[in-house]
Amino acid sequence: MAKLTALRGTRDLISPEILRWQEMEETARRVLSAACFTEIRTPIFERTELFERGVGEATEIVSKEMYTFQSRSGDRMTLRPENTAGVVRAYLERGLRAKAPSPLKLFYIGPQFRYERPQKGRSRQFHQIGVEILDSADPRVDAEVILVACEYLRAMGLEDLTVDLNSLGDPVDRAPYRAALVTYLTSVRDRLDPDSVERIDRNPLRVLDSKAESTREALKNAPSILDFLGDGAAAHFEAVRAHLAACGIRHRIVPGLVRGLDYYSRTTFEIQSERLGAQATICGGGRYDGLVEELGGPSVPAVGWALGMERLAIVLDAVAGPPRERGPVAFLIAQGDEAVRAVLPLARDLRRAGVACELSFVKGGFGKQFKAADRHGAKYAVVLGEDEMAKGTASVKDLSTGEQTEVARDDLAEHLTR
Repeated sequence: MAKLTALRGTRDLISPEILRWQEMEETARRVLSAACFTEIRTPIFERTELFERGVGEATEIVSKEMYTFQSRSGDRMTLRPENTAGVVRAYLERGLRAKAPSPLKLFYIGPQFRYERPQKGRSRQFHQIGVEILDSADPRVDAEVILVACEYLRAMGLEDLTVDLNSLGDPVDRAPYRAALVTYLTSVRDRLDPDSVERIDRNPLRVLDSKAESTREALKNAPSILDFLGDGAAAHFEAVRAHLAACGIRHRIVPGLVRGLDYYSRTTFEIQSERLGAQATICGGGRYDGLVEELGGPSVPAVGWALGMERLAIVLDAVAGPPRERGPVAFLIAQGDEAVRAVLPLARDLRRAGVACELSFVKGGFGKQFKAADRHGAKYAVVLGEDEMAKGTASVKDLSTGEQTEVARDDLAEHLTR
């Protein structure tokens, strides 16, 4: 019988690696909650039409990378390749514009799915932390989402960050720009990689995101979207930059910065870390003022970002080293029938008091149980033997120094926490 293994592009998260993921999630909830974002959890699969309309049929995500299947009732369904479209669907379906404060600030944490070539920091099942702010066109909101992303990464211990910034303007700005770009790309067609040649007519802005060296070289004299911005988009972009400067957030303008989703407008940005090499982007996002309307709702401005947890974990391991297993504070060792009966209630009481503790299920003498305490990485061994049971005490041994203290069992929790 063939050995069963995880599918390519997926993996198990186990200890000690899972400790890093718990840290990323707990820090996100703390930082984002402090900025008054509330959590939303949307289904992992949605109707395929949601992503075709929201993400864009011309994008590679929709045309090549989605996991799409048919339900037994005949519905076309897709494992979510990104979360923004699902958040907007929930926003409309649940009537959140009328029920919630405006602007509505949401965050999510969870898995996404894309069929692409697995590589460092990129999996077929990958995980994102993301935020969305709906129902405000204020440029301070654009700066707010970038600020909160930087604050989150700072709270995770990262300081060596670069914010790349661009504006895609409004639809009325992009039409003439698209025409100028297509003209330019056609003139350098023989210098572009095959994927970029295919994109010229289908989705020319995506050529700007190519990583192929020949294409990057050919794009050096390409027209800039910033030269096509109307007065409104240009003023918005300058206001965003001013607010970022007021927050002390350094940024650089990258006119070729586009995102892989069709719904972006005006502000787009990425946060980079040099520690990821070629795959340097940790976080990316921007404004998507037309998406709510595209999905059947009213005209609602919105902005957000998503952060790849796999990539962030790689950076954190490089900065702080891999996470280390955390052993229990106390490991309970019992010898004798009365002590064996008492150890489980004692563990319950210690845990209720906030002491992480494990107990020995090893049959054998004290020596064997102390070895088990060492294997678990415990800080203290708490020993219950016949003498301790008779006196209502426990012997507490510091496993790093060997120092041993006898403590009344009623005082044990206080002693261990102290």
